[in-house]
Amino acid sequence: MLALASLSIDEDLERLDEILKGKARKEIRKYIQNADVILDKGDKKVSVPVPYIDPPKFRFGDNNGSGGQGDGSGRGKAGSEPGEHTIEVELSVEDLAQILGEELELPRIKPKDNAQIQESKLRIKGISTEGPESLRHFKRSYKEALKRQLAEGSYNPDDPLIVPERQDLRYRSINHEPIPSSSAVIFHIIDVSGSMGEEQKRLARSTSFWIDAWIEANYENTEHVFIVHDTEAKEVDKDTFFTLHQAGGTRISSAYQKVLEKIQESYPPENWNIYIFQFSDGDNLSDTDNVLCCELLREKILPFVNLFAYGQVKKRKNSDDFMEAVAEAIGEEENVSITEIPHRQAVIKAIKKFLGKGK
Repeated sequence: MLALASLSIDEDLERLDEILKGKARKEIRKYIQNADVILDKGDKKVSVPVPYIDPPKFRFGDNNGSGGQGDGSGRGKAGSEPGEHTIEVELSVEDLAQILGEELELPRIKPKDNAQIQESKLRIKGISTEGPESLRHFKRSYKEALKRQLAEGSYNPDDPLIVPERQDLRYRSINHEPIPSSSAVIFHIIDVSGSMGEEQKRLARSTSFWIDAWIEANYENTEHVFIVHDTEAKEVDKDTFFTLHQAGGTRISSAYQKVLEKIQESYPPENWNIYIFQFSDGDNLSDTDNVLCCELLREKILPFVNLFAYGQVKKRKNSDDFMEAVAEAIGEEENVSITEIPHRQAVIKAIKKFLGKGK
C-alpha cells in the first residue's frame, strides 16, 4: 500500500509540473515584451513567474474525537483586496525557444552549408591486442582464452575454468575523429552614449534575450560578443553591455570596425554562422559617418554574415535618423532586417521581423 501511495503522489507531482509548464506557455507571450521578469538561473535554465495554483493536499477523514481548544485571540479582519500570488516555473532555454517559435511561427534557421567547425570526438573503432587496462574488453578476452584452450585440448567441460593469458587479452580501440559541428557567433552592438536612456536599454535587453534563446536552440555551439560604443567601440561582458552609460557623442562606424576586427581575429566566415544585432536611438556623429557605416556594411560585412539586424529603439525628438540612411543603402538585401522598437509592445514585432527570415 505504501508503494502504491508513493506512486500516486509521484504521479500527482508530475501532473502538477505539467500544469505549471502549461501555464508558463500561456503566460510567455506577456513576458516576450518584458524579459526583465524572467530570471536567468545559469546552466541554461530560466524561471518564469506564473499564477499560483494550489498543490495537491492530504485530507484527513472525519472522526468522532473532539478537537482541542486553542489559545489564540480569534479571527483577524478580512482584507479588502484579493491577493496576487505567483510561482516560478523553471524551464530550459530550449523550452523557451520552442514556445517562442510556436507563438511567433518562426521558421527554423538554415545554417550556411560550409560554416562548420571540426571538433575532435572519441569513437570506438574496433578491437586491438594492445591497450590500457581501462579499455580491456573482458568478453572478447575470455572468448579468445576459450578458443585457445579448446585448440590446445586443455579445456575441461567438467571444470570449465578459463584463465586468459597475455596473448588472449583484447582492448577497445579508440580514435580521435573529426566531427563537423554547426557554430554561430552573435555580435550584440549597443550605443551607450548620452542619448541612450534606461528605457532604450530595457527594450534592447528584452529583444536580445529572445534572439539569443532562438539562435542557441538552432546551433550546437554558440558564442557571444558584446560591443558598446560612443565615439569609440570596445568589447565588454554581458552585464556591462546592458548597464554601461557614458556621457559622450556617437560614432557608429567604430562599432562596425570592431566587429570586423573580431571576425578577422576569431571567427572566420567559412567556419562560423555570423549574426549581428544592433540597437541604437538613431543618433550618429555626422552624415559622413553614416556614409562610412553603409560602405562598411555593404562591402565588408554583409557578404560574410547570415544576418545583420538593426533595431532603432525609442529616440529623442530632433535626433538624427540613422535607420533611414541604412534602409536606403542596404534595406533590400536578403540578409538585412531593419525595424523600430519604440516601446515594449513592439518587441514581439521586432523579434518576428529579425528572425522571420530563417537565416
